[in-house]
This record gives sequence, structure tokens and C-alpha cells, in this order.
Amino acid sequence: MITTLIADDHPMFRKGLRALLTTLPEVELVGEATDGNEAVRLARELRPRLILLDLHMPGGDGLTAIRRLTAEPDAPYILVVTMFEDDDSVFAALRAGARGYVLKDTDDEEMARAILAVGNGEAIFSAAVAGRIAAFFAGRPAEPFPGLTPSERNVLHLMSRGRSNDAIAAELHLSSKTVRNYVSNVFAKLHVRSRAEAIARARDEGL
Repeated sequence: MITTLIADDHPMFRKGLRALLTTLPEVELVGEATDGNEAVRLARELRPRLILLDLHMPGGDGLTAIRRLTAEPDAPYILVVTMFEDDDSVFAALRAGARGYVLKDTDDEEMARAILAVGNGEAIFSAAVAGRIAAFFAGRPAEPFPGLTPSERNVLHLMSRGRSNDAIAAELHLSSKTVRNYVSNVFAKLHVRSRAEAIARARDEGL
């Protein structure tokens, strides 16, 4: 049996995964976690073979949880199940030790295939993610933070130049609310919690 732990902070998504797992006779659900720290604690207690884990959760993010989990003796296999398909998220998860990476809008058939594959020690990625990995290894030049939209990139560029949200709004002819939304998106996609961290990341990449 592929003993499995779900780690996701969205109850409805956990419910959907739970329902899918009941259709797979090879899989046994042994627990559910709502944040990264709880995922690590339950993994140590329940010793699942497979963890279906979101990258963005409160109380300990998914990337930190992956690093901690893969450092354990008899480490579980990690299948990332998330909404984010940007290069930063994908490669950070793989470097941390994830064996698979699929998006939350993946259909049930593909999700089941990914669960069984990673649960049996294989590596698997959704089509969109596989395309990004192929492009990376083909050596295609990439601009920093390819997961950002052009508008988000412009906002990050101006943030790195010390502009306030109001100044950015005036310069780009946007509302303050729109700029705040772009800043929130940048934080989520870059996996940072503050403006200072975002600016540091941007400057490191020469943006």
C-alpha cells in the first residue's frame, strides 16, 4: 500500500484529494496536515510513503517542509500539488527534494497517475511543468523571474528602485489598489514575506 499524507491548508481541496484517493485501491490515506510544520510532525508520527504537499501554507511553508522531510531517515516521496507553475517555484521544489510537481487544476486521471508514479518512487510532472524543465535543460536563455507577468515585473523593478506603492501607481498610471495586488502577487511568486526581501531578490538577479 502507498500510505499517503495530504498537506494543504484548503479544506475543499483536501476533500477533493481525499475523494480521489478512495478510488485508488493501492493508496491508503493515513493523515491530513494544514501547514508545513504539521506535515513534518505527522510524517514523523505516521511514516507515510507519500506526501501530497502544497507549496504555500501558513505555519511553515511547503519548501521548508520538503527540505526537512527529505532529510529524515527513510524519507517519504514528495509530490507537490500547487497552483504555482513559475520557474522559481518548480526548481525550488525540485532542489528541495520533491519527486513530482503537478498543478491543482490537473484532471483526476492525470492526478491519479502522478500519485501512483511518485508513490512508487518515480518522478513525474504535469505537462506545463515538464515543458519548463525541458526548456531549462535545453539551455534557452531566460529572464529573471519568468513566472511574473510583465506588469508584476515592472512593479518589482520600480520597487527595487525604492519607489513607494503610490509612486509606482503614479508612474505606471495605475490605481493604488492595482499596485497593491501586483505587490501581493510578487510576494507570493517569489516566496517572500516582505518588501525588503523582494527587493533583495530583484537586485540579486540584476532586475
